[in-house]
Amino acid sequence: MNLCTNSYHAMRETGGILSISLSPIEINKDDIKVTSLELTQGHYIRLVISDTGYGMSNEIIGKVFDPYFTTKEKGAGTGLGLSVVHGIVKSYNGHVSVYSEAGQGATFNIYLPLYQSESDNSKTIDAGHIPTGAENVLVVDDEETIVSMIHSMLERLGYRGRTFTSSVDALNAFIEEPSAFDLMITDMTMPQMTGIQLAQKILSKRKNSPIILCTGFSELINEEKAKEMGIKGFLLKPVLRKDLAEKVREVIDMSKITQ
Repeated sequence: MNLCTNSYHAMRETGGILSISLSPIEINKDDIKVTSLELTQGHYIRLVISDTGYGMSNEIIGKVFDPYFTTKEKGAGTGLGLSVVHGIVKSYNGHVSVYSEAGQGATFNIYLPLYQSESDNSKTIDAGHIPTGAENVLVVDDEETIVSMIHSMLERLGYRGRTFTSSVDALNAFIEEPSAFDLMITDMTMPQMTGIQLAQKILSKRKNSPIILCTGFSELINEEKAKEMGIKGFLLKPVLRKDLAEKVREVIDMSKITQ
């Protein structure tokens, strides 16, 4: 409720959309949230609360869970709300993270361990086989940490990746040698050229080129809109290894069929 109230405050002057979703998710040993010690391997429930408000800068994101820190006007907030949210989630061995950019809204992802009663033990979800490959993938994101994370996951899955933190440099690399890449994975919100703009330029050079668009903002674009633009794959951040593996394989195999 605290997160929803904050979203309301962020949109009360301009209006906007508040989204809430809840879904089961499995996090395995190779996911970044496990390797970074944020979570342990297992089954979780992911609660996502997203708004289209004024968003936050990286500086504010770094302090947002600190006690008594607030960006609200004097008397409008205590600065304790998000620290309490953080404390509650951690007390259940969960994790809460925020993805935001100034003027672009904010998305909070809360992971809570999935409780199973003894009667449910026989119904444990089977993670199944995680697909792999050996194709060449172009990865574009203006955040170095995200580029490195996706590149690392792709390498563990058998793919060869080439990374860029500049959408302009990525486009130039593609134009120079379009046949060198079997797939492009790009962020949505980037300076100079957005992921959509980059995708459109790539598609104008090579029609039906396989592209996966990643975004932390479910309200700015969705899978349906992406497909209307010719983008074959869509993933919401934070990207988990299993989701990435399945989507990469799906998009590459789909492109081979339609060629």
